[in-house]
Amino acid sequence: MEWNRPLYTVSTDPARLDVDLIHRFLSQEAFWALGRPREVVERSLANSLCFGVYQGSAQVGFCRLVTDHATFGWLDDVFILPEYRGQGLGKWLVACVMSHPEVQGLQRVALATRDAHSLYIDYGGFTMLHKPDHWLERKLTVNIR
Repeated sequence: MEWNRPLYTVSTDPARLDVDLIHRFLSQEAFWALGRPREVVERSLANSLCFGVYQGSAQVGFCRLVTDHATFGWLDDVFILPEYRGQGLGKWLVACVMSHPEVQGLQRVALATRDAHSLYIDYGGFTMLHKPDHWLERKLTVNIR
């Protein structure tokens, strides 16, 4: 799928993804993914519904939806390159993701954010969890290198 606005495109075409750029940003600049090896990034891309933001052919943003394509999705690795921020691209990207036909049938889409709550609430229709005690996690210590 593809969405267009002046100067920019959001696309789910995996052939357009700049894996070098995505890996560099995630492993060197994204606090949640620092040090993530390239092979892990490649595997995550292959197993997710990916959305790239492009100015012409240059990728300037990214996110991926980890999903079972039936009931649940997890929005992850959302970023716009620093030099392209402040133009509403993150807002537009989240809106595009939430309008994708595969998302329409899901019962729940979840995400975690440290500092962008209003982006997801205002432009993605997300709400804060009122009962976070319903969510459990098990963090595994895994050597991914």
